[in-house]
Amino acid sequence: MKILIIGSGGREHAMVWKLRQSAVVEKLWCAPGNGGIADDAECVPLDLNDVKAAADLAAELKADLTIVGPELPLVLGIADEFARRGLGLLGPTKSAARLEGSKIFAKQFMERHEIPTAQLYGIYHSDADARAALGKVNWPLVIKADGLCAGKGVLVTASPDEAASFIARAIASREFGSAGKQLILEEGLAGEELSYIILTDGKDFVPLAPTRDHKRVFDGDAGPNTGGMGAYSTDALLPPALEEQIVETIVEPTLEGLRSEGIPYRGFLYFGLMVTPDGPKVLEFNCRLGDPETQAIMLRADFDLAQACAEAAHGSLASVSAEWKPGASCCVVMASEGYPEKPKTGKVLSGLAETAKVPEIVIFHSATRREASTYYTSGGRVLSVGAYGRDLGQARALCYDAVSKIRFDGAHYRKDIAKADGVAVSIGGKKANA
Repeated sequence: MKILIIGSGGREHAMVWKLRQSAVVEKLWCAPGNGGIADDAECVPLDLNDVKAAADLAAELKADLTIVGPELPLVLGIADEFARRGLGLLGPTKSAARLEGSKIFAKQFMERHEIPTAQLYGIYHSDADARAALGKVNWPLVIKADGLCAGKGVLVTASPDEAASFIARAIASREFGSAGKQLILEEGLAGEELSYIILTDGKDFVPLAPTRDHKRVFDGDAGPNTGGMGAYSTDALLPPALEEQIVETIVEPTLEGLRSEGIPYRGFLYFGLMVTPDGPKVLEFNCRLGDPETQAIMLRADFDLAQACAEAAHGSLASVSAEWKPGASCCVVMASEGYPEKPKTGKVLSGLAETAKVPEIVIFHSATRREASTYYTSGGRVLSVGAYGRDLGQARALCYDAVSKIRFDGAHYRKDIAKADGVAVSIGGKKANA
């Protein structure tokens, strides 16, 4: 197969890295890619906002399959454009991508199909009405911008002043643009977060290795939300009884709900969950793989990703199963100074070549550009440094040892990814320590 990957971040680099290992892959392109991805695939220019240009590119390259990494092209209807032109693509339609593109649509979809989620207090498009509602909610409170905000349009707070400020910034000041013109206020859930991701052809599905990510920018889950500062994967995150509950109460009702509403779905579907004392509940849907969860997942993947993606795109996933390396993986994001608000870019990276020589370490580039043999930072999340180990402790130690050897001015990373994690989850009100 000749495969085109759409995207430019660490998730796409991890996909390219894994796809290269497939015996059926003849050629890999990534559009637009980044400085590090260029070492593993041919990078070609592309505006991610232009779905017609993406289809033109796939046709010109004669790609057998296009796999979409980020959410924006999916929400803009890239799958519909490819289907119209008879081009092979793995990714949900514009209609299905509303599960991520609109928090309001997702919330109402869950209510229609009785999928467990947080209690909804209200949907607001008026700054005054939303602030007035703060006197009637329980705390802590979750406020979500309706549209896409690159992981930054959510506030979890126990402070009425902080909530009022977020509402004003979103609705009155349009900090998130049109994505924040409507807000959801909902119950704040307590428990352990879990990322449960599947590959589906709309009927059958293959579950991926469980992961947990770290959204806040600073240690101890302090500071603003980000696109993700690190993730890890171990089977201990997902006891069999919990997975059975997730499949029965969330995954299968979601897929059945999509089918019943005539919404086709082929691609990756991400369930962001909170495992509460009352069982797992959905925090959010993503219509693609997570970032940095993908990096942790690919380090444990022990199957042909290219073949699995092709079968899902063709609607014939029933014969596919996924195998996973035992042990654990850990991924730490190295970010630019000032991230997530105003990241400083253009800094020279060093230590990459030496660090990459360690067999258990893989460096996934997220926001780099390359000039000759030198790499420069080009965005907020610069690198995802990943490690595989026999257990979580070893994976974490290897990961942080590698991070300590990579340098760029102002580099910032959390020191507590997967630290002292008891891997405890709640099932039906009972604590289960896996």
